[in-house]
Amino acid sequence: MSFDPAPLAAALETAWNERAAVEPFTETGALTTVEDAYAVQQAWTAIRTSSGDRILGHKVGFTAKAMQELFGITEPDYGGLLASRKFSVENGRVEVPHAILLQPKLEGEIAFHLGKPLRGPGVTMEDVLDATTELAVSAEIVDSRIADWRIKIVDTIADNASFGAFAVGPWDESLRDADFPNIRMLVRRGEEVVLEGTGDVVLGHPARSVAWLVNRMAAFGVTLEAGSIVLSGSLGGAVDARQGDEFTVELDGQEPLRVAFV
Repeated sequence: MSFDPAPLAAALETAWNERAAVEPFTETGALTTVEDAYAVQQAWTAIRTSSGDRILGHKVGFTAKAMQELFGITEPDYGGLLASRKFSVENGRVEVPHAILLQPKLEGEIAFHLGKPLRGPGVTMEDVLDATTELAVSAEIVDSRIADWRIKIVDTIADNASFGAFAVGPWDESLRDADFPNIRMLVRRGEEVVLEGTGDVVLGHPARSVAWLVNRMAAFGVTLEAGSIVLSGSLGGAVDARQGDEFTVELDGQEPLRVAFV
């Protein structure tokens, strides 16, 4: 019997709208393979876009070796960036309504803005940098519709790679020439440093993460179009985000991005 992703996609849509987490699909036996998990993700994305949402680009997760080892996987995963959860930055600050989220965590990342389409297989990080017009410091809010973050890799893939929301600071063309493996990021909650890392955590180079995404998506016949935004992966893990928290994401050479959960 062929796998039907529709019931799991519908359950995720309900969880998204009602902020009511579902039990892990792996624990209920409803989902076992990566291929089926991406089918659920695609089916849920279709529900979202049919209701008027849009995909602005993609995010890459599990780019750190330590996280891959923790979950027993050998490659990253990806999900779509939904326009309804892109929050605008004003004067270096963005407010994210905590009430729309279930169990959010914040990550500091580097965002790529593509000026040319990219289609795999065989895309290299040099191809990515050639296609990138500008980059920016970004904040991804990861969130899980899976109860208590009890996720295995297929749970989070189905759940749009645990996408919650995102914000992007000012785009900067000069970041194309950055020393990406050594670029440093700090995340503060108030004055306390809660996350830190360098670009080499992201598959050795953030552009390599984007190349992986393009080549992985080629298996589904998908091209990254010009204008796409890609969040390339966390430079330093994730930290719980509570209502009232205010974070500052700092990337070498860039204006800080402040994220307030209101």
